[in-house]
Order: sequence, then C-alpha cells, then structure tokens
Amino acid sequence: MSYVSSRLAAVKPSASMAASQAAKALRAKGVDVIDLGLGEPDFPTPMHIIDAAHFAAKAGQTLYTGAAGTPEVREAVASKFRRENGLDYTADDIVVANGAKQIIFNALMATLEAGDEAILPAPYFVSYPEMVKLLGGTPVLVECPETTGFRLAPDVLEKAITARTKWLFLNMPGNPSGAVYSEADLKALGAVLARHPQVLVLSDEIYEHILFDGREFVSFGKACPELKDRTLIVNGVAKSYAMTGWRVGYAAGPAPLLKAMSTIQSQSCTSVCSIAQAATVAALNGPQGEVARFRQAFEARRDLVVVGIRKINGLTLSPPEGAFYAYIGCASLIGRKTPKGVVLEDDAAVANYLLNEGRVASVPGVAYGLSPYFRISTATSEEVLTEAIARINGAVAQVE
Repeated sequence: MSYVSSRLAAVKPSASMAASQAAKALRAKGVDVIDLGLGEPDFPTPMHIIDAAHFAAKAGQTLYTGAAGTPEVREAVASKFRRENGLDYTADDIVVANGAKQIIFNALMATLEAGDEAILPAPYFVSYPEMVKLLGGTPVLVECPETTGFRLAPDVLEKAITARTKWLFLNMPGNPSGAVYSEADLKALGAVLARHPQVLVLSDEIYEHILFDGREFVSFGKACPELKDRTLIVNGVAKSYAMTGWRVGYAAGPAPLLKAMSTIQSQSCTSVCSIAQAATVAALNGPQGEVARFRQAFEARRDLVVVGIRKINGLTLSPPEGAFYAYIGCASLIGRKTPKGVVLEDDAAVANYLLNEGRVASVPGVAYGLSPYFRISTATSEEVLTEAIARINGAVAQVE
C-alpha cells in the first residue's frame, strides 16, 4: 500500500527546515552547533502586540472568523497598503491566511491547471517551486546571476514567457539574495508583462521593511498600477514585527482570485486564529518604532557579516540590499578536499562540511536554484554571527 500520492513524489521538504533540523539533531547529541538555517528574527514580539492578543482572548474573541479574515484585520491591512505603499485597496480587496506561504499556496491552488508554468527568478525562496509542482504546475527556473544583482532582467523575462505561463513570481527584498528592485526595474518588467495578458504576477513583499543603505521600498503594485487586475500583493507580519509563530499573512488582489482563495481556505483550515488576527491589527495600526529598530539591527548585522566573510579566502559575498540573509559564493571550494579527503563536489557538500566540521548550519544554493552558494541567516545576535564567521573561516582554511 502506498500512503503518498504521485504528485507529492516530486516535492522536496523545505531545505531551510531540513538544515535547521540537522542542526537540532546534532545538538541533541551534545554537539555545539550554530543554526543559521532558518530565517526568523531573534527579537521578541513587541509588547503592545502581545497585550492586544491578551485583551482579545480575555474579551472572548476566541471563535471562528470569516474565512478571509475579520473586518478589523482586513481594514488594517488595507489602511497599511494605502499609508505605506500608495496602493488603493479596501477591506474587500484583502484576504488573510496562516502565513504568507498559505497565501501563495491558496493562490496557486485556485489558479493552476496541469502544465501551467510559473516563472521563478533564481535564486528564489525554497518553497516556490515545490508548491507549484504540488499543485500541478511546472516551475520555469530563470537564473539571475550575481552580475545582474540577482535581479530579473526584462529581456530574460520576455524569453521565458510562453503560452502556458500563468504566473511570474517576484520577491523583494529577495530571499536568499537580499536583492531589491527599483521603481524603474519594476516598470521595465511591467512593460514586458503588458504584452502578455495571460500572466499573473505574485509579488512577495514580506521583507519590505528590511532595507539597507537608505533604500526605499517600492511595491510592484505602485510601480505598475496598470497591471492591478492581475497582480497579487503578498505580505505578512512575520518578518517586520518578529511574529513568525503567529502565522498571519495577507494579500491584496483581484476580487475573483480572492474569492477563490477564500473558498479554499474555508474548506481547509476555516480561518486564521482569531487572537492572532487581533494581534495583527495592533501590529499594523500601532506604533512602528520597533520595526525601525529591528531594521537598524539587521543592517548592522549585515555589515558585520559582509566584512567577516570577505576576509575568508575562498568565499565571496555581495552586500545584501535587504532582508536578513547572506548568499555566500563558494565557487573556489568546489573540487577541493576536506581534511578527511572528501571532495566538495557541489554547494550541498560545502554546506554539509560546514555543518559537520565547522558546526554551522547553512542552506546550499542548489535549494534556491542558483549554485554554487550557501545561505546563512543573519537574524541573530552579533556575538553569534561573529562566532559563526570564525567557525566558517576555520573550516574553509582546512580545505585543500
């Protein structure tokens, strides 16, 4: 008897979760491992958000909500889009789900037919191609090399679009690269998309508040308002407000798409936790000082990592423009041997070596569609990052 459907056979588990679990397994054996596999802020959720959740629970806000979210949270999201992004959405244009990943999953489930293609600029978030495959689509991987700033170029997009293209995924700032698109960049992509009316755009903007060097965020919806009727803006409170475990994502988009996504949610998880929705209202409507403080800390950590990695002979790192990751080039290590005589054949082998010998958990670039790199999360303290860089340096120095 088989317990697994054929469509699941081609789907891989999350590589970042796998890296973190491997680190945890070593820790359980008493090995001192620094886990830089998962990307989540190490800050506590701001207290006014926790207080709002506490108040909501004590006030009896513990029942089912509408599948698309409470009126209060949908209005808070719409207000955020108007206030911060210049996007003209109302509460009726909003849905919430259990994290941005479920937003994306619901959107793909609602739209993909067998064989429909989704263009994924690589490096991409590890879950994008797996969700596309799970829901019957075909991921089309388009490499965006470091020489282009890990950004998708208009001519490359044009060549990737076919009659079967259903979605283009954009992620800015990008995970794992930290790449940021300017308004001009987005308008140039929009001009290509205008010639292909069958293509929907999924703009994943979950890291919008984590920008460095004075950059200002521009939403795809703001840059290309003419494509509003086929654009899904995806966001959430996990990264900006240190709320990864609260599991609240949200989106704005065309009414027919949102209706279908709500139907899927009503028949799967019913709705998002009512208390977490109340917390999200407080996060979006309340004081934003902690968001700015988090960003400053992430930039300082970015700077520390860039300086440290660039001192390691054999590794390269372009300064990330946003998010809280470092996508570290390891091309010069490929083909070389570890002290135990193991040949580092690819970036997966490099990440495995760093875990077992350097005692630092990272994620290989193959999981993001662009090699040879490995990703570390910089969303931890400067002390931990300093120690991790020292361990990586020590491990790399032993490669022959």
